[in-house]
Amino acid sequence: MKIKIAGGSNELQVSEATFGHEYNEALVHQVVTAYRNAGRSGTKAQLTKAEVRGGGKKPHSQKGTGQARAGSSRSPIWVGGGRAFAAKPRSFEQKVNRKMYRGALRSMLSELVRQDRLVVTDGLELEAPKTRLLAARLKSMSLDKVLIVVEAIDEKLFLAARNLPLVGVLPVTALNPLALVSYDKVLMTVGAVKLIEERLQ
Repeated sequence: MKIKIAGGSNELQVSEATFGHEYNEALVHQVVTAYRNAGRSGTKAQLTKAEVRGGGKKPHSQKGTGQARAGSSRSPIWVGGGRAFAAKPRSFEQKVNRKMYRGALRSMLSELVRQDRLVVTDGLELEAPKTRLLAARLKSMSLDKVLIVVEAIDEKLFLAARNLPLVGVLPVTALNPLALVSYDKVLMTVGAVKLIEERLQ
């Protein structure tokens, strides 16, 4: 299959297996969820009734006080007591094997092509690391909320893009499912497209 290169009439021949894959919504959802969960620290911790300091002595007599029976002042219903179902450190990691991960990326890239949300360009070289230069370049291509994918991080491009809140820059090695679903459009260089094809074979 062929993808049109922005700014001209040229077309780029790409792999049908990578950019013409059938969309698998369930797989994409599973992989994106797993990727987000892997970023969670899971360090939340609370104290149970047994772990709160104190509460060893019975607060008052069992009978005769007119109050409800109480065996500990650290009961979950008392102020200063422990939590009934205390949160403990845990891992939110979900297992996603390599075949599933690559399949999800192929599915997402193919859907971007079908929805005309993938834009390919010959290059994005900037004369200087200036935000206005990159902003003008993107405006000429009618791109607003866009993820830029390049072969390797170019310092000028990175510095120019970091002050644009709706623009992200990633090298092919850092491309991930969450980034692909977080932007309206994806702008790739020809070199990045070829590198992605090699990595997803």
